[in-house]
Parts: sequence; C-alpha cells; structure tokens
Amino acid sequence: MAAAAIGAPHGANWLRTGRTLPVLVVTLAILAIWYAGAVWLNAPQVVDRYGDEPWTWTQLVEDSWAMDRPVLPAPHQVLAELNKTVLQTAATSKRSLVYHAWITLSATLLGFVLGTLLGILLAVGIVHVRTLDTSLMPWVIASQTIPILAIAPMVVVVLGSIGLTGLVPKALISMYLCFFPVTIGMVKGLRSPDVLSLELMHTWSARPSQVLWKLRWPASVPFLFASLKVAIAISLVGAIVGEMPTGAQAGIGARLLSGSYYGQTVQIWAALVMGSVMAGLLIAAIAWMERITLRAMGTKP
Repeated sequence: MAAAAIGAPHGANWLRTGRTLPVLVVTLAILAIWYAGAVWLNAPQVVDRYGDEPWTWTQLVEDSWAMDRPVLPAPHQVLAELNKTVLQTAATSKRSLVYHAWITLSATLLGFVLGTLLGILLAVGIVHVRTLDTSLMPWVIASQTIPILAIAPMVVVVLGSIGLTGLVPKALISMYLCFFPVTIGMVKGLRSPDVLSLELMHTWSARPSQVLWKLRWPASVPFLFASLKVAIAISLVGAIVGEMPTGAQAGIGARLLSGSYYGQTVQIWAALVMGSVMAGLLIAAIAWMERITLRAMGTKP
C-alpha cells in the first residue's frame, strides 16, 4: 500500500516533466486541426452532391470524412490505407508500401554513404590545405543554391545516356544533397581543438596525420553525428525527388506521382506518412549510434 501510494505521484510527475505529455498534447492538437481542415476543404464537394436534398451538419461532417477522393483525407482514412498497404499486403507485392519504401531506402542509404565519405574527405582537405579552403569552400556552399528539382532531371538524363539507370541516379542525387551538411559540420569539428592543444601536439613533434587522428578527429565526432542527422533526412528527400522525373514504377516518389496522376489523395498522404516514419527511424538510428560511440569514447552523450 505504502509503495503504491509513493509510486503514484512519481508516475504523474514523470508524465508532467517528461516528453510524453507535451508530445501527446501536440499530437492531439495536430489531429484536431487535421480533422477540422478535412471538413473545411471537403465540405463544398459534399454540399454540391447533396443538391436540393436537405442535410444536417452532423451528416456533412461524417460525409466529409468518408469521401473516396477527398481534397484532404481524414487521419483515419490514411490509417486505413496504411493498414491495407502495409499490414494486409505481402511486403514483396508492388502494391505494398513496404516494397516501395525499401526501393527508396536503398537509394537513400547508398547516397548517404557516398555523401558522408565525400563530405569527410572534402572537410579534411579544406582544413589541411589552404588552397582548398580558399578555392573549394565557396563552390561547396554555392552548390546548394541550385534547386534540386532543377538538377534531378539533368542528372537522370545524363546518367541514362551512359547506361546508368535505376538506383545509381537516385543515390547520386541523395549524395549531392547530403554531402553539404557533413562537409560544413566536419570542417567546424576538425577546427574545434583549441590553440593550446594544437601547440602541445606541435611541441611533441606530432605529424599532421597524428594531429588529425589523435586530436582533430575525436573532437569532430559530436559535430559529425549532428551533421549526419541532417544528412540522412535530406538524403531521403533526394531519393524521393530522384524518383519523380524518371517516371519510376516503384518507390515512395513513384507512389506520390501516381497518386497525383489519378487523384488518389489518400494514397499520396499514406506515402507521405510512410516517408515521415522512415525519416524518423533513420534519425533515431543515427542518434543510437551517436550514443554508443560517445559512450565508448568516454564522453557523456
């Protein structure tokens, strides 16, 4: 009895001070706005269908949330589509969102790995070679001023002319987007050691490679993981955008495109939710690797 009495306030306090209650409140607010928006946007079509027939507000709300091709589907319609295409369809079927998610995820991961390697190499070069710092860094920054929607079709066409189709063009578009935050973050991280530490390494006659691996690289690890969380998210965006100009038959981008062609807004929103879930899981995986790495280095995550 005493333990239960003591435990109850602790549970309530945890709910009040932790993240659960704020996240729950924001989620409920988003759902309320979503349902209200569905009524507001779908009601004109429903009223047109009523014609001269009498109708009530309750009937209008219910019909607005149950349209086959709504302007804005209600959350429960999106959940029903996810249930049908994720849980009730075999993962290997082309009608399954899991199948399409895997197509996009494979391009995302390949582009992320290539972009991370490119970003780290560029950062090491910029930090150690003065000429690269003055000549390359402005081009790295300028590369992100060009909209990806303008570059993606050109990348697909050029690579297609030399026989590279499918996974590679989408991965290269993802790489183009995600190398930038890795480069910027790593340049900042590699330059983060203070002057006294660098001078100490100099008095020990440490070679540049020793300074890099024993001082600069450990100092840059927190900056690297912060950059990777941004890079993995925009790498996913790059893969989805890369599927659109190719008229791809599979992938989250292909589902978005086919949904817009045939006016299947429920399919579009289900694909968007799937993409959001993928992004969240990928960022969570990076955060998990960050905690393990920093703990192994003896640093508080």
